[in-house]
Amino acid sequence: MKKTVALAGLLTAAALALTGCATPPTSNDTSPPPATAPASDFLGCMVSDQGGFDDKSFNQSGWEGMLKAQTDLGIKTQKAESQSAADFAGNLASMQAQNCNLIITVGYMLSEATKAAATANAGTHFAIVDDNQISLPNVKPLIFKTSDAAYLAGYLAAAYSTTGTVATFGGVNIPTVTIFMDGFADGVARYNQDSGKSVKLLGWDKASQNGVFTGDFEDQAKGKNTTKNFIDQGADIVMPVAGPVGNGAAAAAKDANAAGKNVAIIWVDADGYNTNPDNQSLFLTSVMKEIGAAVFDTVKAAQAGTYSSAPYVGTLANGGVGIAPYHDFDSKIPQDVKDKIEQLKKDIAAGTLKVESPSDPK
Repeated sequence: MKKTVALAGLLTAAALALTGCATPPTSNDTSPPPATAPASDFLGCMVSDQGGFDDKSFNQSGWEGMLKAQTDLGIKTQKAESQSAADFAGNLASMQAQNCNLIITVGYMLSEATKAAATANAGTHFAIVDDNQISLPNVKPLIFKTSDAAYLAGYLAAAYSTTGTVATFGGVNIPTVTIFMDGFADGVARYNQDSGKSVKLLGWDKASQNGVFTGDFEDQAKGKNTTKNFIDQGADIVMPVAGPVGNGAAAAAKDANAAGKNVAIIWVDADGYNTNPDNQSLFLTSVMKEIGAAVFDTVKAAQAGTYSSAPYVGTLANGGVGIAPYHDFDSKIPQDVKDKIEQLKKDIAAGTLKVESPSDPK
């Protein structure tokens, strides 16, 4: 789930409409990447959720998948960046006006606007990341069972914590956020069961489906304050499921560590170690959705004339979700914990261990 660092004041209304081919959003270079395939007339288009294409999270991952298609398949690309929900319909209309062969929308929050656009433009193929509520022959859901991977992260967090308290919070209370929190909670509970310990989880109660949410995916100050409150209650590992708001969590952790604490962050959607180079030392791991790969495969099929509206479901078994390498923390994590997490991963992938969330893809 799904956004980080709002770009308010940086873009004008005109810039929201669309931009041409571009390099990955982490670069200031505006030239297109060199193509490795013959040029194609196929036009792949993308509309972001709030937070923009440089959110270091799911919007960015989606656009990187489109850029890979541009490079490897020779397609043309267009994009429209949303700064608020008010932009969704207009951005979809701007893409439709470009006669896109495929329009991919990134995020559960775009469901209503995507359904309306696809209904009005039955001849255009669509796909949407993180939503499977639309039943139309021209809309392909790209969804992910992130509860599986978050379970592993929860187990790791509980095993690594030295204070016996970990925490998670969300941006908005929607299924693509709470699915992470459910899996994380179950992973903590499994560690407690295995170890006989009582690591406390702040910020989420799976049984009641109630927890802490900042209310949006843009306000980093809320993420910082929320994380500081958790740290003040003893949490030394925090998993923000809030897109760009997670940058505020990282800032709080950095401040705490400067004051002598030892706080780590678990990122979501992308590998935070790679997308947040300024905060690499904070990331214990990340709960990843391979959005870029799902986008690339969808574009490739549409270009080849084999587009299907059948949902893509990313799981541990098919590599659609997973946890990132431990990077700077690798030498600090006991081998028996690593081995246990690897075994849990195999058990979940094989179906012998069931991780369940009310928000799992149906």
